[in-house]
Amino acid sequence: GYRVSLQGNFFGRNHTYITFPEYNPCKHIKLDPPANIQSNVTASKCQIWWSVPWYLVEILQYELQYKEYSMSWETALNKTPSSSLPQIEIEATELRSGITYIARLRCKVSENEDSYHSQWSEWSQTTVFQRPGIPKLSEKILNTKTMQFLFIPLSFGALLYLFWNCKLSSSCFLTSGQKASPVLTFPHQLLSFSHSIICTMGILR
Repeated sequence: GYRVSLQGNFFGRNHTYITFPEYNPCKHIKLDPPANIQSNVTASKCQIWWSVPWYLVEILQYELQYKEYSMSWETALNKTPSSSLPQIEIEATELRSGITYIARLRCKVSENEDSYHSQWSEWSQTTVFQRPGIPKLSEKILNTKTMQFLFIPLSFGALLYLFWNCKLSSSCFLTSGQKASPVLTFPHQLLSFSHSIICTMGILR
């Protein structure tokens, strides 16, 4: 340790004042903030990482603050990494979709470290990230799906109507003694109508 004293000249006399009889610099450290803070967002989480001197990696602890970009830092949320590794993850469930966030970081010597002691560093530079918005179906896709659902029952209804109409027509022709031409042409009409249904469903897709 060191002995730190303050000397001064008062009224023409020199005076020495002992302020720290046992001063240990290792117990009074203030570190530089983490550097090169970066972020990457996926659908499930936001990863944030940074740089510190290699010889300090194992003895540091960190505190992360993040908030919505438009809000003040007083509303920021704090998060502490579970290890001394220079990285942290924020689950996507902790972030609002489509909102821009800003984060910053500070560090100090771990409380579990006996040889050194420090206060928190200043806050680092910030990093900005945004959770991707949930994609929405466009009106075109939605309308196409609706048309497909409506087209199927309407098509079957039209087929039943055509079948019933042809059946009645054939009965009338047979009663009057004429050839049942509608009965002969019904399969052709049915096939033509079915073909038009298939073509229309293909277009809707």
